[in-house]
Amino acid sequence: MKTETVAARGSGAVRRVLEAEIEAARARGAEHPGVVDVGGGSGGWAVPFAAAGCRVTVVEPSPNALATLKRRADEEGVSDRITVIADDADALGRHIPDGSADLVLAHGLLEIVDDPAAVLAALAAAVAPGGAVSVLVANRHAAVLHRALAGRVAEARQLLTSAAGIAAGDTVLRRFDGDGLQAQLEAAGLEVTLLQGDRVIADLVPGDVREEDLVEFEQAAASSPALRAIAGRLHAVAHRPA
Repeated sequence: MKTETVAARGSGAVRRVLEAEIEAARARGAEHPGVVDVGGGSGGWAVPFAAAGCRVTVVEPSPNALATLKRRADEEGVSDRITVIADDADALGRHIPDGSADLVLAHGLLEIVDDPAAVLAALAAAVAPGGAVSVLVANRHAAVLHRALAGRVAEARQLLTSAAGIAAGDTVLRRFDGDGLQAQLEAAGLEVTLLQGDRVIADLVPGDVREEDLVEFEQAAASSPALRAIAGRLHAVAHRPA
C-alpha cells in the first residue's frame, strides 16, 4: 500500500491498523479482500487499497470527487479494481449485499449524515462476520480546546455544552467523544476492538516541524488515552461478531 497517499488522509497509526485488517482478511481466505469506502471522496484510501490488490467499492455522491477518483485510479492502473456507486451513504443497503465486505470505511462521514445510527446499522450489515468497520470522526474535545486556545471562548463553551458538540456556524452536524462513539458502534451490533487518536498534534504544530518527526510522534501518541481525548479525530475499529 502506498504510504504517502494513505497518510494524506490519516496518520500512520490509522494506516497501520487498516493494513493489519487487510492481512487478517487474507488470513481468513480472502485473496482479494473486499473494501467498501462509504463517502470515499476522491480515492485517498480507495486507490492505495486497490493498488494493494483489494477489490474496492466507493460510495460517493459528488461528481467532482468521482472525477478525481477516476483520474487517480487511471494513473495508478487500478481502475478495474474499483467500483463506483454514485449515491449517498443512506442508500448503502440498496447497493452492497449484506456480509459482503471484509473492511468497511466511514471516514469523515458520521459528522454530516442525517441519521448516524441508521448509517452505522448499514455499515454493520455490509461487513462480513469477522470483518471490520473503520470509523474516523471529528473529536468534540479537540474542537473545544482549539477554539479556547484561539481565544474564542464563547464558541468553545458552546461546543462543550451542546448535545451535538457544535457551535454557531459549524459546517458539521455533530462531533463525538470516545464514549459516545463506542456506544453507537455497539448499538449497531459491533464489537469495538480499538479506539485511538488521529491527528493528536498535527493541527497544532508549526509548519517547520519535520514530517518524519511528526509521523513518529503521532504513531506513538495515538494509543495514549489522555492524548486520544484531545486528538483532532477519533479512530475506532469495530468487528462484526463471527
